[in-house]
Amino acid sequence: MALTALDLGLRGAVVGLFLVVCAVLLLRYTTVHRAASLGAAMGVAGAAYAISTAPFFPTWSFGWSTPFVALGMSCPVILWLWARMLFDEQFVLRPRHAAIWVLMAGLGVVACNGWTSWPGLAATCGRVLASASIAFAVLALAQSAKGWRKAMTIARGRLLVALLIGISSQTVLSASAGLAGIPNRSTSLTAACALGAFAVISIWMMLFIPPESQPVVAGANDDGGRASGSLVRANPSAPDRAALRRLEHLMTTERTYRREGLTIGLLAARLGMPEYRLRTLINDGLGHRNFNAFLNRYRIDEAKAALADLGQADVPVLTIALDAGFQSLAPFNRAFKADTGLTPTEFRRRAAAGKRSRDVEAEIAHSS
Repeated sequence: MALTALDLGLRGAVVGLFLVVCAVLLLRYTTVHRAASLGAAMGVAGAAYAISTAPFFPTWSFGWSTPFVALGMSCPVILWLWARMLFDEQFVLRPRHAAIWVLMAGLGVVACNGWTSWPGLAATCGRVLASASIAFAVLALAQSAKGWRKAMTIARGRLLVALLIGISSQTVLSASAGLAGIPNRSTSLTAACALGAFAVISIWMMLFIPPESQPVVAGANDDGGRASGSLVRANPSAPDRAALRRLEHLMTTERTYRREGLTIGLLAARLGMPEYRLRTLINDGLGHRNFNAFLNRYRIDEAKAALADLGQADVPVLTIALDAGFQSLAPFNRAFKADTGLTPTEFRRRAAAGKRSRDVEAEIAHSS
């Protein structure tokens, strides 16, 4: 009884943690990453699975328990769709995916709640459900294998890969136990511990790992100062070239770098691609040290043009910095001096002096 009480208590905590995951994803990440909604669906399914597989949960007949069973047993389908959304930028949800989810949920309901009415059908649906769960978990792992190398370049990507592998492995083990006829009660506490680990990892990743953890200001002589738009990697693929063109349009034509609070996640969502792939394009394709160095390249170039414009000689430096996308004067001054070796005021003074000198030389040349 002590183990059962521990199991039930742990599952209660797991349900609460998964609901926190859902809330954070829906409130904070739906505008940042296109897979956030499916991640929230994974949280709901995980909570339902924790409830529907708990000891003493009434799964022997249809009733109020049926929605929990439907959500919990369809978790492998959501896992597969979530993996596809994470690692395949061309993937979009279709009506057929909803149909697959409904079919899987139906199998789960009949397999778990149909023993009283149709024991033979319930046994058959249980075997089909377990086999399908293994298949979807394997498909999710196969999807992650296509993009794990790029994902492993950032802390959040590494945790996502670990989370996907862990959930898929747990799904395979649970389904295999079902096919082998191993009673649920013998693996219940282990499953509850695994669910708790998944929930904790998810919350840690969302709350304590920032989208961009590198320094705000790149050094004057590092890769962050590379000219924007210049390709570093030789022979980029056709999708990469197309993505770089879209990125250049956003930055040079729409001047997205001016947007307050712009993160790599928001920019990736705007481009319709995973965050890790945009990071790879910025680092490998354009040669910038990090995302902030990439943004500062555009912002500083705009500030230089404004400071060198005699028509804007009366515009305060702070106004120019804010217009270019910087949040305050101090980081702008640091970034500007790191790039030019001059403060913005010194740069403006030298630019004005140079312009007057050129005007004088032109006037002398014209009069002679």
